[in-house]
Amino acid sequence: MQSPSAFLDAFVEGATGWLVLNRPERRNALNAEMWAAIPPLVAALNAHPEVRVIIIRGNGQEAFAAGADISEFAAARSDSAAAARYERLNGNALDAIRSSARPVIAMVQGFCIGGGLALALAADLRVADGSAQFSLPPARLGLAYPLDGLSDLVAAVGPATAKELIFTARRVMADEALTLGLIGRLATNIESEVAALAAAIADGAPFTITHAKKAIDFLIRRPGHEDDAEVAWLAARCFDSEDYAEGRTAFMEKRKPVFRGA
Repeated sequence: MQSPSAFLDAFVEGATGWLVLNRPERRNALNAEMWAAIPPLVAALNAHPEVRVIIIRGNGQEAFAAGADISEFAAARSDSAAAARYERLNGNALDAIRSSARPVIAMVQGFCIGGGLALALAADLRVADGSAQFSLPPARLGLAYPLDGLSDLVAAVGPATAKELIFTARRVMADEALTLGLIGRLATNIESEVAALAAAIADGAPFTITHAKKAIDFLIRRPGHEDDAEVAWLAARCFDSEDYAEGRTAFMEKRKPVFRGA
């Protein structure tokens, strides 16, 4: 799959679409080119007929993403107007992940800092191994953390913990991240566990999973998911689908259903 950025790879393996942050020499720090490339790549993975789930990871085990590229900030965030333009850029990237029709898993190893954590929080599920380290450093840089990113953070850990993490910029290790809710699973063998999770999702009825993703995001008032009419339409689509008939028939026949997303 052709990528508009040399620092992002996108490809498909079976039912899994992969989005790989590929800038290991900078611990996969996200520059403007990468932020801009994320929406079209997520759209392309969603449009692929075989893809049932998307996994985002960093290249290598040292870092998922060590934040936004601070070396760009002198120009890209030189004042409030420039900061607003940059925020729209990364906001579009995060919204593309949130609004993906396919479930998105963030596979976190190593540093997951600032904008990297925002990227992970925009995903539906987060799995990390023991090497993962998390922090939000805006208070050490004097910048304002984007509102939609704060919304994702609060949804994951609650308002009091979100405030503490922003106020202190402290480092959170993997085991505490699990306790706080920054991640949903702490893996001992992350490659195999994420592969098994993706396979389990791929086995499910796509319309049902899309409805559940949108409905749960609506219930928690996640940014970009405020439309209850869309949720109702997605529910109706499930009951009108061939997959619903297949699920009922397979249950009665005591066999595994084969869902086609139709």
